[in-house]
Amino acid sequence: MVLHFIVRGRVQGVGFRWFVHREASELELRGWVRNTEDGEVEVVVTGDEAALTELRASLKRGPRGSRVDKVIEHTLVESEGADLKAFKIEGAW
Repeated sequence: MVLHFIVRGRVQGVGFRWFVHREASELELRGWVRNTEDGEVEVVVTGDEAALTELRASLKRGPRGSRVDKVIEHTLVESEGADLKAFKIEGAW
């Protein structure tokens, strides 16, 4: 299963990408997280359904200091997850 999330709210400048990285890595998911130019956080992730359900709940909760207003979710075709490796933060310096 491959999912794409857009997280809206106060999600930049509060450690949200690092939070997602930790949660996804602990769940042994593959994929990436990055900030968007629109002030959102984007996540593409693949793994088993139970782990993805846990990550979804974490995205809705967010780390301390964040405020999640909305989580938009799309299911992608399986082939979109074929090249995903260990979970990483994209665009991190």
